[in-house]
Amino acid sequence: MLKAFDENLIRRSMLLARETLEIEADAIRAVHQRLATDDSVGHAVALLLACSGRVVVSGIGKSGHIARKIAATLASTGTPAMFVHPAEAAHGDLGMVTPQDAFIAISNSGETAELMSILPIVKRMGAPLIAMTGKPGSSLALLADVHLDVSVAKEACPMNLAPTASTTVTLALGDALAVALLDARGFKEEDFARSHPGGALGRRLLTHVYDVMRSGDAVPKVTADATLTAALLEITQKGMGMTAIVDAEGRPVGVFTDGDLRRMIERVQDFTKVVIRDVMHADPRRIHPQQLAVDAVAIMEEFRINQMLVVDADDKLVGALHIHDLTRAKVI
Repeated sequence: MLKAFDENLIRRSMLLARETLEIEADAIRAVHQRLATDDSVGHAVALLLACSGRVVVSGIGKSGHIARKIAATLASTGTPAMFVHPAEAAHGDLGMVTPQDAFIAISNSGETAELMSILPIVKRMGAPLIAMTGKPGSSLALLADVHLDVSVAKEACPMNLAPTASTTVTLALGDALAVALLDARGFKEEDFARSHPGGALGRRLLTHVYDVMRSGDAVPKVTADATLTAALLEITQKGMGMTAIVDAEGRPVGVFTDGDLRRMIERVQDFTKVVIRDVMHADPRRIHPQQLAVDAVAIMEEFRINQMLVVDADDKLVGALHIHDLTRAKVI
């Protein structure tokens, strides 16, 4: 009996899940069709671009949760934004809003008391107002400089009560605003990385070679007339699995790795008689310290090497990179 009950529950749950997604997808498609003849989003983008302050987003209840997400998305894509709770705003937090800011108020009914109590003050101070409501004739919609219609035919909730389709549409339209704004601002990957320094993209686009390279005495190097024995001692002491070979001016002329050593063991009887210039790889791969660390990764992968030399504008050796340095920095 329990098994049959579980199967029935699963079937009904799957049916309702599909219906929910279908209702919400239909709601987004309806907004998409409305925007073919409604240029309100374009006006909202123009208004927000002209804002010299921040974008303040506000709402209460489920609309408040959506407002927080929209504010976060705007902030991470080049538009300074913050969330203000309307009830807290009525008790002092309205002081965060300035005439230079733009205000986005979210309310499905367009009659939310907590919002309506503060918006006349926002309007009086001169901050432009964008409303996102499901009722174009509501008090909030009529008060706004720009109204974004987020109305839906019905909620996904079987009782048509719980905010579901309406919050999905509001969130999607908020994303549309953010994307249009980032495009208008010329927002690039590098800009995104600066606001996400802790993420993988931030590490890739903000980490330079000088941030992770070894420098000073940690860089293994010998002169071209050094013996192979001296070069091996340098490799062992510095722990990079290689040594650079430099000329009198400190410019790299070659490199010798522990892999090179393994390949020559069978044909060299006395290492003390070998001069490093005779067994080094000439014209080694090099990179500048100001380049991105991901550039070093690309070169290492292309040429299947684990180490790279770092040189300055005069081609003088200033550092060295090992693939492990890039791994530790989470560039890879």
